Amino acid sequence: MITKFTAYIEKDVEIGCYVAIVPGIPGAHTQADTLDELQIRLKEVLELCLE
Repeated sequence: MITKFTAYIEKDVEIGCYVAIVPGIPGAHTQADTLDELQIRLKEVLELCLE
């Protein structure tokens, strides 16, 4: 079963990285230097939060 979530992503121009949050899931937020890395980290965070 595949579950879909909506994440809000923005680029923090002060530190130059991307930041993502998933509303409604406490602790579901992360940051990374690239969008590819952000996607990997966000998936890991969601798995941990939903355990």
